Amino acid sequence: MAERRVEPEWLDELPADDPRAVRSRKELRWINWLMGNERWILQQLSRPNMPLQQGIIELGAGQGDLCRAMHRRFPTSPVTGLDLQSRPKDLPTCVEWIAGNGKNIAPRPCGVLVMNLFLHHFTDEQLSWWRAWVELADVIVMNEPLRRKSSHGWGRLLWPLLHDVTRHDMHVSIDAGFVRGEWAALWPELRQTWQIEEWEQWPGAFRSIWRRK
Repeated sequence: MAERRVEPEWLDELPADDPRAVRSRKELRWINWLMGNERWILQQLSRPNMPLQQGIIELGAGQGDLCRAMHRRFPTSPVTGLDLQSRPKDLPTCVEWIAGNGKNIAPRPCGVLVMNLFLHHFTDEQLSWWRAWVELADVIVMNEPLRRKSSHGWGRLLWPLLHDVTRHDMHVSIDAGFVRGEWAALWPELRQTWQIEEWEQWPGAFRSIWRRK
């Protein structure tokens, strides 16, 4: 297993209205559905003793798809999405949206902090800004690429169905992904304040839930 390697993804460098970018975002939504990422997150949020009424914040909310799904499943829980993009036009008005860079925005307290395919965009050193958000949450739910050779193998099976941008970015994302035990190795003090569950799941997902002790 190689160390994490974070490199630019082509989609991040294309204009939002570029046809290649539009197609890649559609393909990414399909891959997200195929992997069951949002379904898994919603299942975890439905577990007992989740502090949903204290608010759910999603970092890297993208087009707002997961924010919409969380609002539908938990309509009485405050939901906030944060992303560099402006507020999606069809987002329910009761879902709050923060447009900007999480590194430059004062962290907010919340019951649950959610990330779906977001943290792999940052190097270990860059993730230091994320710790400030972690300290204000009671529960962390994250889904990221699994950095294993098997993930690359599953990805190659999809090549005939994907555009070149998605094919490239998929493998860049895997190389920047995570495996079990890395968070504790990076920040050993986490074990003192957090109960951390981690799973490496088919087909190429690293999933983790943290609960404050």
